[in-house]
Amino acid sequence: MKCVVVVFFVWCLYIQLSNCNNVTYDGKALLINGERRILFSGSIHYPRSLPDMWKGLIEKAKDGGLDVVDTYVFWNLHEPSPGTYDFQGRNDLVKFVRLVQKAGLYVHLRIGPYICGEWNFGGFPVWLKFVPGISFRTDNEPFKLAMATFTQKIVQMMKDEKLFQSQGGPIILSQIENEYETEGKEFGAAGSAYMNWAAKMAVETDTGVPWVMCKEDDAPDPMINTCNGFYCDYFSPNKPYKPTFWTEAWTAWFTTFGGPIHQRPVEDLAFAVARFIQKGGSFVNYYMFHGGTNFGRTAGGPFITTSYDYDAPIDEYGLIRQPKFGHLKRLHDAVKLCEKTFLTGEPSNITLGTYQKAKVFSSSSGDCAAFLSNYHWTSSARVTFNGRHYILPPWSISILPDCKSVIYNTAQVEVQINQMSFSPTNVEPFLWETFNEDISSIEDGPLMSYGGLLEQLNITRDTTDYLWYTTSVKVDSNESFLRGGRLPTLVAGSTGHGMHVFINGKLTGSSFGNHDSSKFKFTGRIQLQAGVNRVSLLSMAAGLPNNGPHFEMREMGVLGPVAIHGLDKGTMDLSRQTWSYKVGLEGEAMNLGSLSTIPAVDWVWDSSVQENTQPLTWYKAYFNAPEGDEPLALDMSSMQKGQVWINGKNIGRYWTVHAKGNCTDCSYSGTYRPNKCQSGCGHPTQQWYHIPRSWLMPSRNLIVVFEEMGGNPSGITLVKRSITSICTEASEYRPVIKNTHQNHGRLNEQNVVKINLHCAARQFISAIKFVSFGTPSGACGNLQQGTCHFPNSQSVLQKLCVGRQRCLATVPTSIFGGDPCPNLSKKLSAEVVCQRRVTT
Repeated sequence: MKCVVVVFFVWCLYIQLSNCNNVTYDGKALLINGERRILFSGSIHYPRSLPDMWKGLIEKAKDGGLDVVDTYVFWNLHEPSPGTYDFQGRNDLVKFVRLVQKAGLYVHLRIGPYICGEWNFGGFPVWLKFVPGISFRTDNEPFKLAMATFTQKIVQMMKDEKLFQSQGGPIILSQIENEYETEGKEFGAAGSAYMNWAAKMAVETDTGVPWVMCKEDDAPDPMINTCNGFYCDYFSPNKPYKPTFWTEAWTAWFTTFGGPIHQRPVEDLAFAVARFIQKGGSFVNYYMFHGGTNFGRTAGGPFITTSYDYDAPIDEYGLIRQPKFGHLKRLHDAVKLCEKTFLTGEPSNITLGTYQKAKVFSSSSGDCAAFLSNYHWTSSARVTFNGRHYILPPWSISILPDCKSVIYNTAQVEVQINQMSFSPTNVEPFLWETFNEDISSIEDGPLMSYGGLLEQLNITRDTTDYLWYTTSVKVDSNESFLRGGRLPTLVAGSTGHGMHVFINGKLTGSSFGNHDSSKFKFTGRIQLQAGVNRVSLLSMAAGLPNNGPHFEMREMGVLGPVAIHGLDKGTMDLSRQTWSYKVGLEGEAMNLGSLSTIPAVDWVWDSSVQENTQPLTWYKAYFNAPEGDEPLALDMSSMQKGQVWINGKNIGRYWTVHAKGNCTDCSYSGTYRPNKCQSGCGHPTQQWYHIPRSWLMPSRNLIVVFEEMGGNPSGITLVKRSITSICTEASEYRPVIKNTHQNHGRLNEQNVVKINLHCAARQFISAIKFVSFGTPSGACGNLQQGTCHFPNSQSVLQKLCVGRQRCLATVPTSIFGGDPCPNLSKKLSAEVVCQRRVTT
């Protein structure tokens, strides 16, 4: 009998433990340990930051109200050559997942292994292209074998570390493939067969957690098909028993060299998320929550910038971007307050006006929560709901957790605004030494020659951005242009991405494609001499393609036609001549960016470097690490195009091409697309390039710059990024949420102003730059008093805030004194200066 009791006890314990690590789903939501959850997630890609940043980024994500951290898995980083794996440093996936677990958050692991992500080759290793008989992302046996091998490698690694929720770990979701639907249609039956194979292969790895396929309406059971986009309220899963998930809620858009900076107003992003939740959505992932940096040559596209900031709630450098961060946090808090009602209540729709609607959720227990929406782009609306009157701003949604009190409106931002800037450091100006590429030596050493023009990637295998194409041109001494006639014209066609033209060792000109069209044509007058001339074309890559059907088959490099026009005998076709090819640069072969090879190179000290700039020049200097712990960047605005290394680590490609776009006024209302809310037109697309603090030593840090075109290195400076001032705006008579992390918080409408100002770590509020309680106007950085202003506003805020890092207070409006404008709705607007504490 005792044995039976013991066996029964052990069985009950097993069942209990199994339920504690169980992840399933139904038509409403993901169920974790049997409980439905509305989950907010954010993309943070581990290789786009540094391990010493991970903990802080994850903690900030948690502070922002996230439940889940989402990341791709980067195949080309982890398997740089077949069967050789790298999971160290920025590639330490296990460490990253464990840090998320330690913070008490879940993980969505998007294995792919195709990721797109504006990442080089879409995340595929370049060696994959050269597997015999391979065709990417279709019903192709060599590809499926390689893909399955890597996927199973990652899954087994996670299992060995017990990181799936079914084992007690943080991973609650995994993704196979990525945004395949459009490509699948191009492949037809082979695409459908591949998609079904991928789903089956993933499920058979037996992770114990659900799998998703984003942007794949035909995803077979038990796969959850999900939505990506700026808006996903139109989306429904392909089966009624699957939940409604949004795997990429785009916080803005990526940046390309030559294009503007894209920003997405937080009012519109919050509006999109609230629309999705009221539709029945229960999982939202912000892409990106922290975008980070494309270090080295990892950016794909091509022409994607080193910065992958994405206007995310946490900026490229790890600083909180306000008001985006705080306004979304308030949204998360408001939704969590209604979570149980949303997931158990029955929804109903009520029309309140032509553009106005109510979505009401009522549960059997008597709970009621509602969304009040106004879809008009420009006009506020006064509506009546449940016998009460509400003012709805244009393009906004209000959340009422008790169907009475508005605790949140997507268009009313009541959190601080951070003004961030770059400022000088105490680092002395760089003292540069130079090393010039010897262009006359490009025909020395190991070369290959071929009759005709060859595709670049087939030769370089992406070991470098650079490939030399060189041929000879013989000019008769009787040519007219040698006697004062018009110079001949060289025309050279390229499939991408850039090209420098050298005639007899001198730079004649350059041409480039762009993100929309990597193909281009160089056309320019050239100075030839009698006899044999050398034509050298330096072809440059700017990141490999990362999307589209058969992107592995796209060609790049100088593929012609190449011809000289304007000679006495007509056009000289060079395309079919014998060309010699040299992979990479002399400086690359000597590994000039490395600390170990620097002493072996004959560097030249040049005090007049500003006057003597020339193309294809390497510069090096040493510097001490600046004081403090603020994020650092290089201001490269004086340079033109090239790459930078710090202590042997490549921080990425730089290019000071100026941005073109539509940089007009930005309104949050109306459907967002990347052509809205652009900035930076007429300025370099990217001026500042992130230098991680962890890459620096206390002294004698090495910086190496390779400049392709002849920039001015004397203008390069090391700067720090910090929050210099913050603004806040708060209105009186706002509802106050009590017990926000419980399902049934209490609401209390008070005549209060909620002050919320927060400087960064080790900063304090040193001064009040502007403050007015009344009817102030203007935006942060340009605030002005209105017709109603309480003169003691300054002293009130001075007493509450100066000298503190945080100024958080719910203040009765009576503290400001009498009310000279009782018939006006008043608000508090303030801008304060944040200053770093000086320690001795």
